[in-house]
Amino acid sequence: MEYRNLGKTEIRVTPIIYGAWAIGGWMWGPQDESAAVDAIRTSLDAGINAIDTAAVYGFGRSERLVAKAVKGRRDKTVIMTKYGLRWDAGNVGTLRFNTTDLQGHPLKVYRYAGAKSVVEECERSLKNLDTDYIDVYQIHWPDDTTPLEETFGAIEKLMKQGKIRAAGVSNYTTELLADANSVIQLASCQPPYSMVLRNAEKDIIPWCEENQVGVVVYSPLQRGLLTGKITPDYQFAPDDHRRGNVFFTPHNIASVNAFLAKIKPIADAHNATLAQLVINWTVHRNGITAALVGARNAKQAQENAAALNFTLTSQETQTINNLLDELKIEK
Repeated sequence: MEYRNLGKTEIRVTPIIYGAWAIGGWMWGPQDESAAVDAIRTSLDAGINAIDTAAVYGFGRSERLVAKAVKGRRDKTVIMTKYGLRWDAGNVGTLRFNTTDLQGHPLKVYRYAGAKSVVEECERSLKNLDTDYIDVYQIHWPDDTTPLEETFGAIEKLMKQGKIRAAGVSNYTTELLADANSVIQLASCQPPYSMVLRNAEKDIIPWCEENQVGVVVYSPLQRGLLTGKITPDYQFAPDDHRRGNVFFTPHNIASVNAFLAKIKPIADAHNATLAQLVINWTVHRNGITAALVGARNAKQAQENAAALNFTLTSQETQTINNLLDELKIEK
């Protein structure tokens, strides 16, 4: 299995990192706990060495499932989690969105990363994860109500206390990246990125390359769109966050499926699924350290890990790139 350094740190991660959003059972529909634990353990057994979660994923449930799954092999697993989205601290920071908890009760989620809040969240995540340290602690979304010096000053103290090993950010602009990196050395940045959403190539990825900050992209399968399993008439559950998302309009689904049909012969040549081909292409893009890929059961986890078992030729990569240039997505 290949390992890549995360920025300037000594933390090494596999090109695929297990993404633990969906297993929290929030915004993706219900999740069976035993299946989630099996998915994580299967990923680890297949050689994937890192897991990415967040406090808000199931409001602690995802972190607790991660703890259960890695018990007995914590020292061999890189755990990344996130802070800065509060649903339990009252009206603080900036409202991010309205949602419901796992029982369907309404909740307001706020972007907030004041120093005291950061420490509180870290202590709770340590407890949820049943560990005494977090490998990479990442701010989930920018908080425009708190100075960066305050947020990352708290992170620096937590690092000195040994509670976290490295600092990361998610959904940051290049301006915010530069400001944060001037306060504390960042290990990683998490931007959204997929074949059909490549904005990060314009600025985020080049900035990270220049400043030696790892790039861990999320939603490389565009939340399932690039698997080829979504049809134009697909009916999403009422609590599925993809319902009403611009990428999942009938037109866009049809356009993407037509593109996928054209690259399927490449997948077939490597005895791979479309999803495996998309993941493989993604983790070999210039400047990308790793991609977050979720799995809700052991079978999906095995399939994801197998995406690293083949190598695309330069001609195959160029064919995919040329077809992507022709793909029209309505946004």
